[in-house]
Amino acid sequence: MDDSSKKSSLNRTEFDETNSVNNKTNAKCLDSPFPTCIVGSNGKISSANQFIDKVFLYDSLEEMDFFALTGIKLETLEAIYKENLYITIERNKCIFRLLVASTETGAYLVTFEDVTALEELRLKYIENRNCMGKISIDNYEELQNRVSVEQRNKAINTIISLITEWSQDMKASLNRIKEDEFLLFFPFYKLEQAVENKFEILDKVRNVDTGADFPLSLSIGVGISEDDMQETETLANSAIDLALGRGGDQAVIKTDEKTTYYGGKTQARERSNKGKSRIIAHALKVLISQSDQIFIMGHRNADMDAFGSSLGVFRICKLENQDKDITIVVSTVNKSLKDIYESAEDMETYKFANGEKALEQIGENALVIVVDTHRSSYVDCPELLEKAKNIVVIDHHRRAEDFIKNPTLHYLESYASSTAELVTEILQYSGEKKLLVKLEAEALLAGMTIDTNRFAVKTGVRTFEAAAYLRRSGADTTEVKRFFQTDLESFKIKSKCINDAVFYDEGIAMSICKGENEDVQVINSTVADELLTIKGVKASFVAGRNQQGTTVISARSLGDMNVQIIMEKLGGGGHLTTAGAQSEDLSPEEIMEKVKELVLDI
Repeated sequence: MDDSSKKSSLNRTEFDETNSVNNKTNAKCLDSPFPTCIVGSNGKISSANQFIDKVFLYDSLEEMDFFALTGIKLETLEAIYKENLYITIERNKCIFRLLVASTETGAYLVTFEDVTALEELRLKYIENRNCMGKISIDNYEELQNRVSVEQRNKAINTIISLITEWSQDMKASLNRIKEDEFLLFFPFYKLEQAVENKFEILDKVRNVDTGADFPLSLSIGVGISEDDMQETETLANSAIDLALGRGGDQAVIKTDEKTTYYGGKTQARERSNKGKSRIIAHALKVLISQSDQIFIMGHRNADMDAFGSSLGVFRICKLENQDKDITIVVSTVNKSLKDIYESAEDMETYKFANGEKALEQIGENALVIVVDTHRSSYVDCPELLEKAKNIVVIDHHRRAEDFIKNPTLHYLESYASSTAELVTEILQYSGEKKLLVKLEAEALLAGMTIDTNRFAVKTGVRTFEAAAYLRRSGADTTEVKRFFQTDLESFKIKSKCINDAVFYDEGIAMSICKGENEDVQVINSTVADELLTIKGVKASFVAGRNQQGTTVISARSLGDMNVQIIMEKLGGGGHLTTAGAQSEDLSPEEIMEKVKELVLDI
């Protein structure tokens, strides 16, 4: 036999083997009692059995594109085969699960299992599983002190009627566990209805005439777990804590996977009673006395509020024991803090360290006091929290989901203008009347000034009382103003940013700070505040990049729009009228496009 004959013989053998494999595969497809087809490596259907018409109403499927028929790509078929994924499609009023096997030729044998009854049962289970909800009437105690008994009872009865009516619509069992708290259980499908209506009960309660100069509102926390009712209760408790910690007038839904927020249209109301400040001051004093080391830490890229609060807490610690080992953790000092930081360094009273050095110094019996943030991912040195024996959190921002885990003591009041205000109140219950040095009083006043836009927003009676105390303690307002002075270059950048602002019909102003600026956070916030002074502007958004390449965005509003919710969706947070966010991935232009989309959704 010559070479050509041998080659022809080999080719014929390969053809026969391949043909045999294909015939076996086709036979396997045709013999299946379920709708089955073979999808080749090119994504085309090569053959299908007689039952396939239960899935697809076509005379012939051969050479038709599988993706066009099902919306499922070839890579997905491979993933179903290798990872045993559960994927379904809906066809002819039936639900089919895809079962995938690989053939010897590299094609896929796809079987469609009718799971309609199973899926309907699963959906019925999901729709009817129990959700636990907790409702709290915000400002209930405050109302008791502001109006007559007759007015109060009328308002409360109206609100209870609204809650009862809403619970009946939700098919819920409702129990009043306290004068201002309710517990309810309802099916999941009714929760979807409440979400679709954006928890209209919040608006109804807010519109009730209380006879006072403020409205009553509701905080709603809902928990849903697939595991058990104990976990559902834990999630519900966490959800109501989040709603209250964020200032109330909102609904928070917590599941095993995520947390969602609805409402939040009013500012947290200032409490006239300072009893909590006194309790916190005493508890903090005990923790300080029991600790060998104390580390005071703010958020990354500390601002005036974080730095001023750190100096105030330093003084509280020194009052307890002059010989205490106290360290203020500041890893980066931006341009806006340079003057006050250098003034503090020159006094040689304070011990400063960056996060790395603080980690080297921390011992077993250390107390870490976190100021102006409560988010573990935002602190200057997150690793320091892991090594601390006790943690104290003092903050004025609305509560976020990534709250620092298991703090020994926390003072989180979203009604406060600034953390400096809270620290100042604690100072008043910590010792003698005059205990601050001049720089500390000025730093605290500077923190309050910057966070209130020079006492123009988010100020209450307690804000001015705290400012008056700092003034009596030696704070010079002229010196405070000096801390806010900017250089000529930054002034030009701000002016150009304001000049380049774009205005939209909805009362929205947006601007982008060009280039990379060291002090971009201060520039953004200042420009955003300035844009709000223009008639017709209800909310402003300003984005820019720092020298590390991080995009920073500041958001401000007059209260008509909750900018906190918008910033949270970008990974940030803040308050109803003042918020911000940062992004490592998005450019200022890209983040502004995201903001436009989010504003339209509100």
